[in-house]
Amino acid sequence: MRYDIIVSPEALEDFRQLNAALRTAIRNALEQYLRHEPIRTSKSRIKRLRGLAKPQFRLRVGDIRVFYDVSETAVEVLAIVSKAEADAWLERAGELHEESTLDGGEE
Repeated sequence: MRYDIIVSPEALEDFRQLNAALRTAIRNALEQYLRHEPIRTSKSRIKRLRGLAKPQFRLRVGDIRVFYDVSETAVEVLAIVSKAEADAWLERAGELHEESTLDGGEE
């Protein structure tokens, strides 16, 4: 199955700030890894993010991390950030699953 790749405005801005070589690498990786099998995880390339409702996945392209969600027919790229910025981005923009809480869910 062929997935549509939708790039969010934030991710598009991130993409535009990269140098030409990185933009080419990202574009190629999106086509190669996300166009047909975006949920096929691997040890180093695609990782399913646990405990988060959004984003669902992370694609590693060198020192760049691409965070994305997958629906039935599309892949939505949410952010394209450096490895050094990835944790801060997840803290700011990541959405936890409702059942995931720091204290185990008891109040």
